[in-house]
Amino acid sequence: MNTEWILCPVCSNKTRERIREDTVLKNYPLYCPKCKQETLIEAENLKVTVIKKQET
Repeated sequence: MNTEWILCPVCSNKTRERIREDTVLKNYPLYCPKCKQETLIEAENLKVTVIKKQET
């Protein structure tokens, strides 16, 4: 299985989450430990789509 790290859509750094080819995420709150931002994402077939960026 092919896996990839999910990159933060705000700062483009690696997060602590990895996804596989068969992973499907809907309305997933992705947290970046570097920029401390939380972003709502969807993922399917290793393609990540941003739904909403949280405002702080």
